[in-house]
Amino acid sequence: MKSIFITSKNKGKVEEIKFCLTLGLKGLNIELLSFLNYPEIPEVPETGTTFEENAWLKAKAVYDIVKIPVLADDSGLEVDYLNGAPGVYSSRFAGENATDDDNCAKLLKELENVDPDKRTAQFRCVIVYYDGEINKVFEGICNGTIIYEKRGSGGFGYDPLFVPDGYSETYAELEPEIKNKISHRGKALKKFVDYIKTLTKI
Repeated sequence: MKSIFITSKNKGKVEEIKFCLTLGLKGLNIELLSFLNYPEIPEVPETGTTFEENAWLKAKAVYDIVKIPVLADDSGLEVDYLNGAPGVYSSRFAGENATDDDNCAKLLKELENVDPDKRTAQFRCVIVYYDGEINKVFEGICNGTIIYEKRGSGGFGYDPLFVPDGYSETYAELEPEIKNKISHRGKALKKFVDYIKTLTKI
């Protein structure tokens, strides 16, 4: 059995990645591991200025420890009215130890009294696959709007505030099967799955 290591300690993110990969890689006999299986592995500081830089930093650092193919995801919310913020700082928008609730509250405060047509945003996900030799990048984007108060109990992060274009529900209200099909992460993972299926070494 081959293995892929997911370089995240975010339970919600790991579950989404596993959900998509389990379906996409069905029949390929690939084991999916993560920091949740090996909490002793130190988390890699996200010191990059772009999603790709952060994903690559995590991929290389973790591969050097586990020595098996790794999948590193960096993603975030880019709000047009805020000139792309919070962007790479999405998980710590309200501070280094901010919770999801803290970050959502700060975002709502920043967009207080902003008209609906100026609340456009996009979720961006960049995934890096690295096996010691191959280094591939996959990106997914989902456009949408930030609403005025949180709705829904699913997902994580800014999901309760983000309504994807073409839908009336927030990410947090959508069924996982639907969200993972249309989401930024789902789109990036679909590209990754298509690529993995072309490899013979894994």
